[in-house]
Amino acid sequence: MQGAFILIVIAVYMGVLILISHLTSRKGTDNDTFFRANKSSKWYVVAIAMIGTSISGVTFVSVPGMVRNLDMTYMQMVFGFFFGYLVIAFVLLPLYYRLNLTTIYGYLDQRYGPKSYKTGAWFFLLSKIVGAAARLYLVAFILQSLVFKAWGVPFVVTVVGIILVIWLYSHRSGIKTIIWTDWLQTILFITALVLIVWQVAHRLDFNLGDIAVAIKESPHSRIFVFDDWSSTQNFFKQFFSGMFITIVMTGLDQDQMQKNLTIRTLKDAQRNVVSYGFAFAPINFLFLSLGVLLLIYAQQQGISLPAVSDNILPMIASGYLGQAVLGIFIVGIVAAAFSSADSALTALTTSFCVDILGMEKSNGNADVEKKNIRTRRRAHIGISVVFVLIILIIEAIGSDSIINAIYKLAAYTYGPLLGLYFFGLYTKVKPVDKWVPYVAIAAPVVCFVIEVVMKHVFGYQVGYELLLINGALTGLGLWILSLRHADASPQSPPK
Repeated sequence: MQGAFILIVIAVYMGVLILISHLTSRKGTDNDTFFRANKSSKWYVVAIAMIGTSISGVTFVSVPGMVRNLDMTYMQMVFGFFFGYLVIAFVLLPLYYRLNLTTIYGYLDQRYGPKSYKTGAWFFLLSKIVGAAARLYLVAFILQSLVFKAWGVPFVVTVVGIILVIWLYSHRSGIKTIIWTDWLQTILFITALVLIVWQVAHRLDFNLGDIAVAIKESPHSRIFVFDDWSSTQNFFKQFFSGMFITIVMTGLDQDQMQKNLTIRTLKDAQRNVVSYGFAFAPINFLFLSLGVLLLIYAQQQGISLPAVSDNILPMIASGYLGQAVLGIFIVGIVAAAFSSADSALTALTTSFCVDILGMEKSNGNADVEKKNIRTRRRAHIGISVVFVLIILIIEAIGSDSIINAIYKLAAYTYGPLLGLYFFGLYTKVKPVDKWVPYVAIAAPVVCFVIEVVMKHVFGYQVGYELLLINGALTGLGLWILSLRHADASPQSPPK
């Protein structure tokens, strides 16, 4: 009965998404619509949509669960997020708008050359497709556990079904459709979060004041860690990691920036980034507060919690809070997951077509436009297939906390992008373009060696600061290449 109820909720929800796709694709399905929504998006609509893109199904499940082991220290990183958004709004966005880019990696072509351009695009493709697949895996796993496993449906069929639905509503108008589906999904998952908090508090017989007192007095209410420099939760590590993770995972990420680039003016795009940057602190604090309330509820009811922290909320929502909360929970995680995955699928298709395949602009040529649309649709299908394969690999490997795995991956794959962009923005030297890919690959390898040595020799656990080390090593490599370039250049004759 529970499985049928969940399936009905999901079917209705997916029907709404496909309806939105139909409505938004009536006025155009060309590549300009798919890639840039004809630069006609309203900034306040994009701001709401981008919250959903940034806060995925992983956040919905992992952040409440991490309270058990890490208390509320995740807020230190969240505080850093906001300052990262300021850098994006007032440093990176003016650059992207000045260059009138379709994908943000076009900057690397103009600053360094074609090899650097392709390197940046490939690093994005690798990081985004693995990160987005990891986010979607968690939702697929939950749905498999709650519904399809009992019916004997293989996990691979569940995954294919989810990807197929996302492809169905995103393949025609791309980012134009995604902005509106993500707008709806953001509203739905925030509503679901508030309702679940209210339901848990109701079962604890807490009013609003009781909730505040319970969270304040909980041993898990700790936010700041200043006294342990070796801890990965140290304030300075978390704050600056949060700031730079935002810069790379939003400002240097085609997925996040593609929505911004659909806004007509720079000023409105900056309003968008700052406004949704403000929203992250209260939303994440509410997720963490839910985590504290779940632990209090489990202790009060004598509930034995699962070993994997990501399973705490799904287990309590499905087994102890009734059908209404279960329905709310399913809508919340599906909305959060789809708003992240559909946007990633569209951005990956855009970057692959424009950056890797070098898709030429049609400039009004009907034959070229038809060819480009066929290429785009094939790429969209191909990337969807890769999504499925990576999710199955993640399922075979497993992870206690998906969100930590995603941030660790970002430290390795976005570090070279951080070095490339900031070296390009704040220096005037130019490295030898053909050697840049080797630097971008070497930096993460050296970072891995540093992480292993620091842990086993010095007993120091490297955290998200690995991103900064990676970016610095990339910058150092580019500087060395620039020196060599300068040495190899013919000297000007003395005057």
